[in-house]
Amino acid sequence: MVQIGYALSSEEHPPLDLVRQARRAEDAGFPFALISYHYHPWVDAQGQSPFVWSVLGAIAAGTERLRVGTGVTCPILRLHPAIVAQAAASTAALMPGRFFLGLGTGERLNEHILGDTWPEPAVRLEMLQEAVEVIRTLWEGETASHYGEYYTVENARLYTLPAAPPPILLAARGPGAARVAGELADGLINSDPQAEPVKVFEASGGDGKPKYGQLTVCWAATDAAARETAYRYWPNGGLKGPLSTELALPEHFQEAAQMVTEADVAESVVCGPDAERHRAAIEEFAAAGYDHVYVHQVGPDQEGFFRFYEREVLPRYR
Repeated sequence: MVQIGYALSSEEHPPLDLVRQARRAEDAGFPFALISYHYHPWVDAQGQSPFVWSVLGAIAAGTERLRVGTGVTCPILRLHPAIVAQAAASTAALMPGRFFLGLGTGERLNEHILGDTWPEPAVRLEMLQEAVEVIRTLWEGETASHYGEYYTVENARLYTLPAAPPPILLAARGPGAARVAGELADGLINSDPQAEPVKVFEASGGDGKPKYGQLTVCWAATDAAARETAYRYWPNGGLKGPLSTELALPEHFQEAAQMVTEADVAESVVCGPDAERHRAAIEEFAAAGYDHVYVHQVGPDQEGFFRFYEREVLPRYR
């Protein structure tokens, strides 16, 4: 049975709204949520990008049952892995047994802001592997030093720790990242219903571990209204190839999105009020081997989405 979760879109919503949405998701019956972690939104129309660790603290205080993870944090440039280790440990202590740390190699959009060179994909993956090593070492709670190829940690100790370390999940689309996820991580995250990453992940040590897929939808009362909203707020959904990791600024995404039509966006975003189309998209992830699907509702009408999923979608998956 697939578990259905909720995506907290920090590119689109201010902090207090994200906290309210987390409470609403819990009340609606979503067992888990993942919160996106950006420094910039993809395009200016989205309009937000709060500091996720502050928001997670408020969510911890405002929810009781909802499991929450980052979807995903990049620990390789903008944030040193020793800082991510402390932030995640404190968050896990705030919500015992309810937090998991999703990690990935990030996007230039967010990671270039300190003036660091944006490495090529193979180097970013190496940096991520070393970052995971640093994080797990510090979670042991002893004074530790690390002198690696990419990171230095000197005589550091985390005093605030949860009773047990939170699971680490890795985002992976290509086979190399999926292999690393299988070897190092406690779970897999992907934004497409691709079967190949699941197969590589399981063959590399991830068999039996959770696999999370992100489904982007736009519920509205009509197909036309949903397509219009998706195109306005999420034109980046229609972009193909490596643009999502290589462009540096929201205006670059805006320029690239001018080549995208409303129909292009509707191909990648499930639009409208037809429950069967939403369920079919979930089943596509399930058929590819994902046992968790978290749903990202594009646009401001989150309450309409919650009511629709409460009535038409979630009952099938409880």
